[in-house]
Amino acid sequence: MMKWIIILIIVVVIVLIVISAYNKLIRMRNKVDESYATMDVYLKKRFDLIPNLVATVKGYAKHEADTLEKVVAQRGNAHGTGEILDSERAITGAIRNLFAVAESYPDLKANQNFMDLQGQLKKVEEDIANARKYYNAVVREYNDAIMTVPTNIIAGLFHFEKRQMFEVDNENERQNVKVEF
Repeated sequence: MMKWIIILIIVVVIVLIVISAYNKLIRMRNKVDESYATMDVYLKKRFDLIPNLVATVKGYAKHEADTLEKVVAQRGNAHGTGEILDSERAITGAIRNLFAVAESYPDLKANQNFMDLQGQLKKVEEDIANARKYYNAVVREYNDAIMTVPTNIIAGLFHFEKRQMFEVDNENERQNVKVEF
């Protein structure tokens, strides 16, 4: 009789550990999804500002405005986290280039509408940077949890998948902006 009680206690403890680990992974996955959704809100806000910026810039630097429009059009075709994050990297690079080119157009720099849009976009870019940091932090925690013992066993059983971090495009974002005419 005592043997069965010990076995029952061991089984109950194992079940409680599995339930606890599973619930932890669910909370972490939800946190990753929430942080991605928050970042996506800021990306959408930036996406909504860009047509106004393009319209303002077109009279001064048509080529740069056209380039930005093409990059933004790619975002509309992006599906899934990976493609969306890749398209956002391209948009960030195009915006940086556009602002660098704007330095060469004194009339554009003096345009109040452009200055307002640039200020709004700068604020949104700061919000996006903060959201990216938070997203990467929760993705790291989640990925660590699904890759370490004992939660990796539960993660494998219930198909918890590793999430992609938002990383800087080494070639474009770490170099100085090159302005050519």
